[in-house]
Amino acid sequence: MTPGENGVLVSVEVDAGTVRRGDQIMLGGQVFTVLDMAAMRGGARRLQFASGESLIMLRTTVLWAARRVDPRLRRRRLPGPTA
Repeated sequence: MTPGENGVLVSVEVDAGTVRRGDQIMLGGQVFTVLDMAAMRGGARRLQFASGESLIMLRTTVLWAARRVDPRLRRRRLPGPTA
């Protein structure tokens, strides 16, 4: 494994505020890996893919992405209901 490939691949729902570098997004049956991002007016974000293409994600755009996460990292637990 190369340094950027650690962890397991999970499916996550992303929008312009939650998309990250390295996310793999499938559009039209082709996988695009997010290389860089730029904030735009109105909460939109311009995604630059490793292949050279770009996509403008509006604030309301919702997509599914594959993201690598390290299962060994502890996640912060949210407070549960109290009795």
